[in-house]
Amino acid sequence: MIIEDSDILRENMAMGLRKAGYVVETAADGEDGLWRAEARNHDVLILDLGLPKLDGMDVLQRLRAAGDTAPVLILTARDGVDDRVAGLQAGADDYLVKPFDFAELMARIEALLRRSYGASVNVVKVGDLEVDTSARQARLGGVMLTLARREYALLEVLVLNAGAVVSRADIEARIYDEHVEPNSNVVDAAMSILRKKLDQPGVPSRIETRRGEGYRLCKP
Repeated sequence: MIIEDSDILRENMAMGLRKAGYVVETAADGEDGLWRAEARNHDVLILDLGLPKLDGMDVLQRLRAAGDTAPVLILTARDGVDDRVAGLQAGADDYLVKPFDFAELMARIEALLRRSYGASVNVVKVGDLEVDTSARQARLGGVMLTLARREYALLEVLVLNAGAVVSRADIEARIYDEHVEPNSNVVDAAMSILRKKLDQPGVPSRIETRRGEGYRLCKP
């Protein structure tokens, strides 16, 4: 989720993240950003401070007061030490000053994601299945899997939550772009294709369907 009032910067960041395979939602002011952040679960929030309608610091404080624990990366031109301290004390997890290099932004996002999911390394393994969350690639038995963006996003959330049931709502939030119509068969289609790429003949599927609950990637 990107909350940034600069149209050029916001769209450039969104375009770069989408090319890297992320699902991105955007907002141009604090009020809209707060509403969108409260309405859906996001893996990472990129938050500008100098926002119209509602200041970024107010957005952050309201989210934390409401119990939202999503990692927040403050992205701002306010480079004073006092500003950084205030942002971190208000509940931010990281602080990046403009102008910045996109590669550094990506590295910080990936670090926040790993920390959020309790992973200390980029490569997460479940049996002979391994997912490189930095390169956004997956291997099965050492062989690279060819995965579309949504298929990879689906696999990543299942691997990071291996052994636990992931609800359909959580899956939709991670593979739907804000421009995709909800209630489509995107989840079903991606799940069907992913199963075909992971499963072997005569062996139970690695992905278990829990009716009314969601899906679970089984540990070996």
